[in-house]
Amino acid sequence: MSVTTSVPEKAPAKPPRSLGDRLFSGVARAAGLTILAALAGVFIFLTIEGVPGLSQPTSTYAPNHDFLSYVGPLIYGTILAAVLALILAVPFALGIALFISHYAPRRLAVPVAYVIDLLAAVPSVVFGLWGARSLATYLVPLHEWLYAHLSWLPFFAGPPSVTGRTIFTAGIVLAIMILPIITAISREVFAQTPRLDQEAALALGATRWEMVRMAVFPYARSGMVSAIMLGLGRALGETMAVAMVLSASPIVTLNLISNTNPATVASNIASSFAEATPAKLHVLIATGLVLFAFTFAVNFAARWVVGRNDRRMSR
Repeated sequence: MSVTTSVPEKAPAKPPRSLGDRLFSGVARAAGLTILAALAGVFIFLTIEGVPGLSQPTSTYAPNHDFLSYVGPLIYGTILAAVLALILAVPFALGIALFISHYAPRRLAVPVAYVIDLLAAVPSVVFGLWGARSLATYLVPLHEWLYAHLSWLPFFAGPPSVTGRTIFTAGIVLAIMILPIITAISREVFAQTPRLDQEAALALGATRWEMVRMAVFPYARSGMVSAIMLGLGRALGETMAVAMVLSASPIVTLNLISNTNPATVASNIASSFAEATPAKLHVLIATGLVLFAFTFAVNFAARWVVGRNDRRMSR
């Protein structure tokens, strides 16, 4: 009786990669490591220079008494301005992206997309000048109307600013600044929706809007979240436009149209940096460290939401 033993087959050898593949892989890996190194360098600098700002003399935090009471209103103002910008920008950005990708004829979609993308190239200083010198003046009647008709809401309790340089105006400027980012990413995601899914929905009798709601939005949900989070990151870190529009003070208020406006972390650093003492400089860098950590946490949460949605869609 003979016993036969099976010899395991060797796995096929991988074909050698071409020189171009190796070069591209190396360049991509180096670029990724460079970004990580730069991010780590920023974090190390903020930590080394900012930690002393957590325990400075009380007079350094004036008109507050410690670091938490100093940075708290700034974080509040940063979140308020960013959320207000998102509320104003997201509906317009998604609507424009959907119009370009599914509704507009090509001869109209191409120039509209080009104009929207062109907004991303405008420097923030230009937006700040426009917001402070032009938009604020035009919004004064709107502030007065909101105060006259909606003053029972804490957002429009007034009295309205006579200059129009309010957190409401800053939110509009930020919304225009983040509009091209959200629009561009959402447009590309909408355009990548499988054609068969869209045609199947239309063949079953769905209207254009029903097709978009049942086929396009579920497919593009993670991309839309990513676009919104990138816009939020831009709004959280914007400096000059907010600093030029707002006449801010470190307070906590829901009033959007009065002369007393909460400051943001970035605008406070920009306006206080030139005249800061060494102790005050450490405090400003410490607030930058807090903003860095907060932005990182927001982006980490966004990536978790996107990954969770991708896993759900792949089932």
